[in-house]
Order: sequence, then structure tokens, then C-alpha cells
Amino acid sequence: MAIEKSMGSSSLAEVLDRVLDKGIVIDAWAKISLVGIELLTVEARVVIASVETYLKYAEAVGLTATAAAPH
Repeated sequence: MAIEKSMGSSSLAEVLDRVLDKGIVIDAWAKISLVGIELLTVEARVVIASVETYLKYAEAVGLTATAAAPH
């Protein structure tokens, strides 16, 4: 796959197309405690990708079996 450099600006549609094609994972974790007492814990994992891209990589790490399992 060749990398092309463009000197022009990218439109929002081009950027969105690239993000959905390749995907982005944002993983954040924060813990707030005072004198050893945990006050607040925030955990977040945001995955932005097309369904096709998500399923392609989710299958590789074994996530599709848990999504298909009955609750």
C-alpha cells in the first residue's frame, strides 16, 4: 500500500471515511481518591469504526463470540 501525501486540505467526509475504514480506539481510565478512599472511577473505551472493520478485527481477538452469545 503506497502512502500518498497531499498538500491540499482534507474534507470532513474524507477524514470520516478514513476513520471508518481504519478505525480508532480511545481507551481512558481515571481514578480519584482522597486519603485512600476511592471517590470516583471512570473507565471508558470508545471504538469508532465501520461494522465491517469492527467485525474483521473483533473476530481476530475473539470478541464476536461474546456478542453472539445469548444473555
